[in-house]
Amino acid sequence: MTRVKRGSVARKRRKQVLEITKGAQGARSTLFRTANQQAITTLANSHRDAGRRKRDLRSLWILRINAAIRGQGTQYNVLLHKLRAKHIGLNRKMLAQMCVLDETGFSSLVSTASSLV
Repeated sequence: MTRVKRGSVARKRRKQVLEITKGAQGARSTLFRTANQQAITTLANSHRDAGRRKRDLRSLWILRINAAIRGQGTQYNVLLHKLRAKHIGLNRKMLAQMCVLDETGFSSLVSTASSLV
C-alpha cells in the first residue's frame, strides 16, 4: 500500500476542534485530546439546549400574552381561539412583541378579535 501523509488534513481537523473549544478553561482549550472530548460534550449540550431554548421562549411569549390579555378582561386560550376563527395568522412571538412594544395596536387587535365572534 502507498503511504498516506495526513499533514494538512489532520491540521485542519485539529484547528476545527480547537476553534470549537476556544473559550474552555485550561488544557481543554489547548491540548487536542482533552479539547476533542470537550468539543464532543459542547456540541451535544448545544444540540440539546437548542430545543430547550425554543421551549423557554415559547413559554415566555405565552406568559407575556396572557399577562397583557388578562388586563383587558379575557383569557389567553379564548383570544387564540377567536384569532384562529377570524383567520388572523399572527404567531405567539409577534403577539408578544405587540404586547411589549405596541400596546394600543394589541388592544385594538383584541377588540377586533372579540367583537364579531
